[in-house]
Amino acid sequence: MEIFFWISLFIIGYTYIGYGMVLYILSRLKQLIAPAQEILLAGDSARLPSCTIIVAAYNEASVIEEKIHNTLALQYPSGKIEYCFVTDGSTDATPAIVRRFPQIKLLHIDGRGGKIAAVHRAMQQVTTDIVIFTDANTLLNDTALLELCKLYQDPGVGAVAGEKRVYADTKADASAAGEGFYWKYESALKRWDSALHTVVGSAGELFSIRSDLYEPVPADTVLDDFMISMRIAERGYRVVYEPKAYAIEMASENVEEELKRKIRIAAGGIQSILRLRHAPNPFFDPVLAFQYVSHRVLRWTVTPILLVVVFMLNALLYGRGAGGLYSLLFYGQLAFYLCAVVGLLLERRALRVKVLFIPYYFCVMNYAVMAGIIRHLGGGQSAVWERSSRKQSPA
Repeated sequence: MEIFFWISLFIIGYTYIGYGMVLYILSRLKQLIAPAQEILLAGDSARLPSCTIIVAAYNEASVIEEKIHNTLALQYPSGKIEYCFVTDGSTDATPAIVRRFPQIKLLHIDGRGGKIAAVHRAMQQVTTDIVIFTDANTLLNDTALLELCKLYQDPGVGAVAGEKRVYADTKADASAAGEGFYWKYESALKRWDSALHTVVGSAGELFSIRSDLYEPVPADTVLDDFMISMRIAERGYRVVYEPKAYAIEMASENVEEELKRKIRIAAGGIQSILRLRHAPNPFFDPVLAFQYVSHRVLRWTVTPILLVVVFMLNALLYGRGAGGLYSLLFYGQLAFYLCAVVGLLLERRALRVKVLFIPYYFCVMNYAVMAGIIRHLGGGQSAVWERSSRKQSPA
């Protein structure tokens, strides 16, 4: 029992803290041994590849016009950029709003096939070197395209992921504060992943790929953005992270909406793990396998379950009087989960104590993973859009 307890505790610590520490050290060592050469923005537009921005939108009438204005204002050489918005299945004014802008190619059909079906249809229209995917409810910084596309001067780069930033004001609730903290940590991991070898998966808010490397994924794929970028990594190309290109997204409307989104992601994560055969194979690419298993597989499979196991084993060992160290660890876990419960109670009373939202959000995330595993095993997760409500932009 004690051996299993310590092994489980080690896996938990490694998943959430240890991997980040190891990754940081390895990335710094690589930088010392082989410093990366900075790629400057091209002063001559001839050095930049042509690109197409694809936005898949479903019933986004409340935000689509702001997204269009933001997209058309992005800096990029004239004549080297195309815009494509896909609004399949939208029943509100989204298609009508897009039609008001002749610069944008609108693809619309009445049937709703889901995001990946819309992306497949849009990709059939692409003739440019690079494709940039971005969500309808995010706003990009004005130099985002330049920062992404300049990195394709390296022929070994197959995809470039931008940074996701979650807007959270001073009155942020648990969903906003927790999600914002999570993405700050996740962004740091992606920077170090990229510096060491490759990013393991991209977020749909903002990422780009070489058009000729696009590989259609099955129509029932839940995490299409993750799978598209990982297929490119499996083919031996690097997925690079560029924090100077970022997408700003409002936090989920509340914890319930964030939980719904996280369960969907977790179910998609299990699906992805079962379909990616080369990524975890150390004989195929040992560094990719190390990053993929450490950063993704552990989080989406055993670690959330081990959190429950460790608490139960610790309670048994504490009850048997196994020693002071077990007592300390048990009380530490009790204190952490008590903070999560207090965070839940404060959230329901609309009281803002951000330090308590972190353990609360951590527990919500890990519950979502276990619920996502059950949903996937039960075949209850659809690839069709499940639009989550998000807070209104302060603008």
